[in-house]
Amino acid sequence: MDIVSLPIEYDKEKIDSRFRLVIIAAQRAKELAYGAKPRLKTKYKKFSTIAIEEALEGKLEFLVGEEARLANEEAKKFDYKRFLEEKRKEAMPEDLSELEKDLRVYLHEREEAGKQALEELFTEKQKKSENQPEG
Repeated sequence: MDIVSLPIEYDKEKIDSRFRLVIIAAQRAKELAYGAKPRLKTKYKKFSTIAIEEALEGKLEFLVGEEARLANEEAKKFDYKRFLEEKRKEAMPEDLSELEKDLRVYLHEREEAGKQALEELFTEKQKKSENQPEG
């Protein structure tokens, strides 16, 4: 039978209630969805089931009480968007930024060449129309 369909037994000294188990598993499932690696080998594929199994096996660390409140306040101070931007910059190699610079120069040159071609085209038409006698 699946872990979800059985009555869940957990260590009441570590996890004080079913509600706490659900909260721990939900946070861990979110981490797994964002790419965290499972902490144990399992046959399950769903993040929520893996998270429940990890919590029941005691593979997850969590805070309760005053420690949890202080950690939550500290987490709110953390600027997650800035962290993600820094990670993206770290992941992007310097060669890519050089490639981008070269591409911008190339596109700028193409744009200038296109403008020159248009100017030449219009000046040629104007010269032809000036040279033709009006009739």
